[in-house]
Amino acid sequence: MNRSRNDAPKAHSGVDQGVAANLGSMDRAGRNEWPEIPADGGRSPTPFREFVVKVNSRCDLSCTYCYVYEMADQSWRAQPVRMTPATASRVAARVAEHVRTHGLPSVELILHGGEPLLAGPDLLAHLVTATRDAVGGAARVGARIQTNGARLDTGFLRRFAELDISVAVSLDGDRKAHDRHRKYANGQGSHAAVTKSLRLLRDSFPDLFSGLLCTIDLRNDPVETYEALLEHRPPRIDFLLPLGNWSLPPPGRAPGAAATPYADWLIAAFDRWYGAPRMETEVRLFSDIIQLLFGAPSSSETVGLAPATVLVIDTDGTIELSDTVRSASPGAAGTGLHVGSNTFDDALLLPETAVRQSGVAALAPECRACEVRDVCGGGQYAHRYRAGSGFANPSVYCPDLLALIRHISGVVAADLAARLERLR
Repeated sequence: MNRSRNDAPKAHSGVDQGVAANLGSMDRAGRNEWPEIPADGGRSPTPFREFVVKVNSRCDLSCTYCYVYEMADQSWRAQPVRMTPATASRVAARVAEHVRTHGLPSVELILHGGEPLLAGPDLLAHLVTATRDAVGGAARVGARIQTNGARLDTGFLRRFAELDISVAVSLDGDRKAHDRHRKYANGQGSHAAVTKSLRLLRDSFPDLFSGLLCTIDLRNDPVETYEALLEHRPPRIDFLLPLGNWSLPPPGRAPGAAATPYADWLIAAFDRWYGAPRMETEVRLFSDIIQLLFGAPSSSETVGLAPATVLVIDTDGTIELSDTVRSASPGAAGTGLHVGSNTFDDALLLPETAVRQSGVAALAPECRACEVRDVCGGGQYAHRYRAGSGFANPSVYCPDLLALIRHISGVVAADLAARLERLR
């Protein structure tokens, strides 16, 4: 199913009869068999609230696990190196249009790449300022940047402070853990440069520090990794499961095997985190699972059944629903839409969006019947892919997610029971 930039979908009421048709026959550039969504009486789509803008398509690191450069989709090679100011202005106008169309009280602008700092401070400032000016008083526009941290310096941070742009940094633990994957092209590790930037961020601009992202490597001790991250006093840590799927499994994860290596790793980190005498930082995956166990929504698409509300705009202005599905197959992230000729509602009305906003209805049969369905939510979308059946599968991490959720549920339940007993 291919769309040109001008072939926008017609307006409809979300998951209507068109979307309710058998989506299993869809195929775009290697993407097969989306889940079949039953008719539901015209559910309205949920507006996008987070806009990931790829301001720069190249990177100054050569990380071995990067889904943009090292996995199935190599479309970055055809992207312009930097987003132009004109494209950034068009993105700003589209965000404002979406805000006003749906009466949104707030949205988030996420500066991404490649490495977004390579775009330079002026383009970053232009994008954020243009978006806020276009939105005006209609909504709050939050802004944050996701960076590898190697180039983060006082000049950038002063500009971010002026513009209220928060900063998240990728760090995989101590020097040995981090430098195993996160290297420069010459093979030199980036840990020294990143930790220098982090010292500047946390000591001189602490209000800008939004957290650390850490991709799990089973070779790294989980408690040592957590404590190495904790040394930087992050307000939040995101532990990320390596991007992989049934056809391209992540390291140490044998598809369909009962072993739970990633759960074992995360359980050790959870027990250290939860067992601390005071809250040292937030770990988003753990907090999200606890919130979901109590019926609250999650804050990300990693777990839970909340509708996907993230939209990605590449450096040339093309629109994607999720860049992480690049890890599945070439073209898997494409929509055929562009900010120059399509509104964000055109992306909102795509059948693929309906699938990702349909909760239980979009899950594989095994997931629908699972005891932790509402907490797990089928796992991250990219992890469900299998050549020949597309995304209509459980997560390749299914045993790990089940074991982790059961463990957290048991620990929290026991803790709550003990606290209630003390009140008697």
